[in-house]
Amino acid sequence: MNEQDYEEGGPSSGDGVPRESSPFITNADMDKGIIYEGKNMALFEEEMDSNPMVSSLLNKLANYTNLTQGVIEHEADEDIKRREIKAPRMGTFIGVYLPCLQNILGVILFLRLTWIVGTAGVLESFIIVFMCCACTMLTAISMSAIATNGVVPAGGSYYMISRSLGPEFGGAVGLCFYLGTTFAGAMYILGTIEILLTYISPSAAIFKSEDGGEAEAMLNNMRVYGTCIIALMAIVVFVGVKYVNKLALVFLACVILSIIAIYAGVIKTAFDPPDFRICLLGNRTLSRRNFDTCAKFTKIDNKTETTRLWRLFCDSALLNATCDEYFSLNNVTEIQGIPGVSSGVLIDNLWSTYSDKGSVVEKRELPSLTGTEETKVAGLPYVFTDIMTFFTMLVGIYFPSVTGIMAGSNRSGDLKDAQKSIPTGTILAISTTSFIYLSCIVLFGACIEGVILRDKFGEAVNGNLVIGTLAWPSPWVIVIGSFFSTCGAGLQSLTGAPRLLQAISRDGIVPFLHVFGHGKANGEPTWALLLTACICEIGILIASLDSVAPILSMFFLMCYMFVNLACAVQTLLRTPNWRPRFKFYHWTLSFLGMSLCLALMFICSWYYALIAMVIAGCIYKYIEYRGAEKEWGDGIRGLSLNAARYALLRVEAGHPHTKNWRPQVLVLLNLDSEQLVKHPRLLSFTSQLKAGKGLTIVGSVLQGIYLDKCVEVQKAEENVKSLMAIEKTKGFCQIVVSPNLRDGVSHLIQSAGLGGMKHNTVLMAWPQSWKLTDNPFSWKNFVDTVRETTAAQQALLVAKNIDLFPANQERFSEGHIDVWWIVHDGGMLMLLPFLLRQHKVWRKCKMRIFTVAQMDDNSIQMKKDLQMFLYHLRLNAEVEVVEMFENDISAFTYEKTLVMEQRSQMLKQMQLSKNEREREAQLIHDRNTASHSAAVVQASAAAAAPERVQMTWTKEKLVSEKHKNKETNLTGFKDIFNLKPNQTNVRRMHTAVKLNGVVLNKSQDAQLVLLNMPGPPKSKKGDENCILNCTDTILM
Repeated sequence: MNEQDYEEGGPSSGDGVPRESSPFITNADMDKGIIYEGKNMALFEEEMDSNPMVSSLLNKLANYTNLTQGVIEHEADEDIKRREIKAPRMGTFIGVYLPCLQNILGVILFLRLTWIVGTAGVLESFIIVFMCCACTMLTAISMSAIATNGVVPAGGSYYMISRSLGPEFGGAVGLCFYLGTTFAGAMYILGTIEILLTYISPSAAIFKSEDGGEAEAMLNNMRVYGTCIIALMAIVVFVGVKYVNKLALVFLACVILSIIAIYAGVIKTAFDPPDFRICLLGNRTLSRRNFDTCAKFTKIDNKTETTRLWRLFCDSALLNATCDEYFSLNNVTEIQGIPGVSSGVLIDNLWSTYSDKGSVVEKRELPSLTGTEETKVAGLPYVFTDIMTFFTMLVGIYFPSVTGIMAGSNRSGDLKDAQKSIPTGTILAISTTSFIYLSCIVLFGACIEGVILRDKFGEAVNGNLVIGTLAWPSPWVIVIGSFFSTCGAGLQSLTGAPRLLQAISRDGIVPFLHVFGHGKANGEPTWALLLTACICEIGILIASLDSVAPILSMFFLMCYMFVNLACAVQTLLRTPNWRPRFKFYHWTLSFLGMSLCLALMFICSWYYALIAMVIAGCIYKYIEYRGAEKEWGDGIRGLSLNAARYALLRVEAGHPHTKNWRPQVLVLLNLDSEQLVKHPRLLSFTSQLKAGKGLTIVGSVLQGIYLDKCVEVQKAEENVKSLMAIEKTKGFCQIVVSPNLRDGVSHLIQSAGLGGMKHNTVLMAWPQSWKLTDNPFSWKNFVDTVRETTAAQQALLVAKNIDLFPANQERFSEGHIDVWWIVHDGGMLMLLPFLLRQHKVWRKCKMRIFTVAQMDDNSIQMKKDLQMFLYHLRLNAEVEVVEMFENDISAFTYEKTLVMEQRSQMLKQMQLSKNEREREAQLIHDRNTASHSAAVVQASAAAAAPERVQMTWTKEKLVSEKHKNKETNLTGFKDIFNLKPNQTNVRRMHTAVKLNGVVLNKSQDAQLVLLNMPGPPKSKKGDENCILNCTDTILM
């Protein structure tokens, strides 16, 4: 604002007009000019308190993170602690590609891939690797779509699944992913120990093999060393994660150098194969740990002497010693272990060579003489298989080698452009590692002899790592590189798994894990690290890498399966929020990836797959039952809405069959002035009747206008829903505001429910106060409700003395539910006891059915017919026919009917007097209003025509009218006491009194009595009061 504006009398308004000259602002307002500062959007000033202006939010909108509820909750503490915002600087290569590469390439490549190729053959190994890599590639495509639909903070796949499929699926799969990551740590540690004790320092073994127990001794060594290494790694992680992150690049360098050494060795074999000779006896491979010369005899000083190999198969070193028959019949030969890529050995290694546990590794192309009787091979220096091998088992062992694709998405907060880096880096890393694995399969089969490939621990090549024999310049490059890479992978697992558990714990969806959300002052998950180390110890106690690998395969496959499911669900639902920047996805790819993951789970191990599913299912149900309610806008909720819409449309298409009929109940509750339920036992009875099946709508009416009753409606809903939760009534709550209760109940009966899911039964309490003088018209509302229910072709259940009904916690050890079947109602009375007896409260009660016989009825035949009817209904009940004979109407009945009709007439007179008074008052008001309007608008006309003003009431006329009405009322009340009861009403009351006596006689010990309620008169002019009196008399 410039000086010229002020010189002209003040600052200008937005349109250039000086403020004091504005026709909309007075001089008095100018003294308060400050009030109008910033009022350019005065039209929306009342909304600014709750909805801030866009201009003030643009900075925040530009830094939009799309963090859903739960992420902000548990990351708020960290945000407070680190106010300094560090700009993320990692790109695709450093932030995503290399971490994924490091996590994917690991222990299986170095320790088991050559063995898998030798056992399954090149073709089947290629199929195994291709299936696993295709699974991770499809998962990466789905993950890229989810990750680019918003920010994925710490927790990676857990957040993808939980925010896409809901807290139940997210928690279940998140914990499975946590267990998988933890067992992966155990697998890496076991690999580290295997490299240490088998290839680096075999003398470091604590337990030595005795009498052929080498395998058991190795397992014990694994357990001892594994426990020590877990403790050491846990201390390193506890002291500081920064040291682990700094060492990550070193470990990655070891992996890359090892792979380069493998390819260099393959190239070298083309022109200069390494000299690794293997010794064969016949076609059986010999372990060279206990001998050095591959021959039976040697010549020393022109003398033939036996070798150490001879002494291993014979009972002495003499030439005439007794030797093993197979040893005597077959020659010892020595062949090149790594003939080279141009040797043509690939043809021999194309096909699989599966074997049983304890079998000798054989080169089947060579001749062999087995002798006349089976020779014992135990204790002889052969190379044996340690486990039984088959295709599906190899899939389970190999699959962990392709895991680790989530490493990039877990670091999304540290990336410059996560939307671009995560898909590009992850897919490139999977493509690179898939090429490495597939090419290694072909190259291993083309360079290495089959018996060496099947030699898992390199016993035929002097205890060297098989893949190391191929490497250049030295086998130690692979040995040292694989040792450090497995160490690094174990540290990464012990670092990532506790943080994943901490993220799940801080979300609050699994209550018993809450303690693991806490840690050190800097946020490090101390308790989660302790639990992770304990679970990891379980894998160490298993002590076999081949046994642990399928376990973690299950958990990772389940995680990947739900990532694909999440993407497929979001894509098919087409939710408005589903707008991934990564466009190269399709729901069919996600569905294919999900199906492949599920298939691989059962291919690996069907029983491990079932166990993993049971664990996930138990966690799911626990979170559903005890977990905190979270609304994350997940796809399962959207899927439920779509399924509900589809089901409603299907239900709407046709009327339900009789077989599918069950009471869909509308429960009408009365609320007091505090919006509390007057009869809580009505909901108890509902839960006992429904047992969570079918539709239940709990409705109530508040009298007034909705705009004035908004707060009361919210309070009433909270109270009703709270009581529904306490009484375990599963259903919906609907509160209606209406000017009068009568119309509100009518609205509920007409409009409650949706489409085909509408109620067919109305449950309400008997109006106990219908006889009270302070509520003389409650009976009218009740009768109208009965009429409307009948008109809507709905069943009506009226519970009398509802406050005396049992609570859900009570149990009847014995008793009866009595049904008085007087009028055929379609079988409703028969169905109610059956439904009630499904609940624990009424389970031990027996059912009795009474029916009434008239004078002309054959009661014996009626009983037989009723028993046959119950037999066809498959209901067990005692049957009794009660005979009611004609007799004279008692004086009590006559007097009771007379009192009833006098009261009914009195109520009508009171209602008539009230209506007349209201009409007279309205007439006076209308006439006064008309005269006043005439005097103001047409004053001259009023003077010229004074007779128009005589419409007002004079004092004398008003007094005379009051006396007239009073005399009329007195006359009416005198007529009441001269009434004679209506004969129809007398007969009705007579029936009610007799039924009351029979019911009291037969059902006095019953826990519950069910009977038909007489309907109201079809004509509105009928005596409605009589029906209530008669019904009340029956149930006295």
